[in-house]
Amino acid sequence: MRLLIISDTHRPKRARDLPSQVWEEVDRADAVIHAGDWCDLDALTSLEARAEQLIGVYGNNDGPELRARLPEVARAELGGVRFAVVHETGQAHGREKRCAKRYPDVDVLVFGHSHIPWDTRADNGLRLLNPGSPTDRRRQPHHTYMTAEVDGGRIDVQLHTVEPRG
Repeated sequence: MRLLIISDTHRPKRARDLPSQVWEEVDRADAVIHAGDWCDLDALTSLEARAEQLIGVYGNNDGPELRARLPEVARAELGGVRFAVVHETGQAHGREKRCAKRYPDVDVLVFGHSHIPWDTRADNGLRLLNPGSPTDRRRQPHHTYMTAEVDGGRIDVQLHTVEPRG
């Protein structure tokens, strides 16, 4: 099973649309995980229309329309891997320990908010993933997203850089 993992798309303020490279990944994915800060209902509906399966949450910049449609925390089992998705996890210091305590029943926690790519493990084995942002890199050198292959309870994750349009 192929996953696309994105967050913090901030449409239309930071980008009118997702980069074409990300839409190509949507078309290849069996499921898309979005960790919040859509900022626009059209961002959600256009992804729902194109993704085979969509798992998403609302973020701190998402208004009432998005909060009415999305949960604060989403959970799904994909390819034998138990996922939780949330927008914010708090400060980086102590994140693994804090999240391991908060989400003891999952294998992978996908989060956003910081726009900083993150891939670590807690002492209990919980894997924490933040894909960064494909549209708002903030102080990061590149716009980013992740893909993952999941099968039989195993996960292989790759961080990708959005290539500049040329």
